[in-house]
Amino acid sequence: MKKTLYSLLILCIFSANTFAQNDQIQWRTIEEVEALQLKEARKVLMDVYTTWCGPCKLMMKNTFSNKNVIEYVNKHYYAVKFDAESGKEVTFKDNLYTNPGYSPNAYRKSTHQLAQAFNVNSYPTVIYMDENMEVIAPIKGYLKPDQIELYLKLFAENIYLEVRSKEDFQKFQADFKPTFHLVN
Repeated sequence: MKKTLYSLLILCIFSANTFAQNDQIQWRTIEEVEALQLKEARKVLMDVYTTWCGPCKLMMKNTFSNKNVIEYVNKHYYAVKFDAESGKEVTFKDNLYTNPGYSPNAYRKSTHQLAQAFNVNSYPTVIYMDENMEVIAPIKGYLKPDQIELYLKLFAENIYLEVRSKEDFQKFQADFKPTFHLVN
């Protein structure tokens, strides 16, 4: 009887951990993603945000908490959440990036060198990278689940390699039928 209860308890804990891992995007640091790329190469989605940005908060609430978005991102991407005004040191591709002007008490802080290196100047910006962590495209602005779905699939499924012109993209966009919806 004790063994059965113990086994049931272990199963419940395992199930709860599995559920917890699958009910949100698995956000990592850029350093963690560089290490993971050596084991299993994937595309990278990097959400560049600031703490004061209203659309960034909406994107977290409405888009990055959507079960379809969560499932797709966790399956096809490594996800990085990066505060563009952070005071933390970041190493990316053997380069150290800092925020020399960082002031912890300021409402709007100076821009981190890594955000500058990616030419991010508006928030939110989602940067999509290939398996070598080379930038494919930065997509600026708030996107609802059905809007981000287009980009998630465009890059994860390598459709972007066939989209060679603005006209090709417009056709892809017109033909795209989203399946992700705002309500979970």
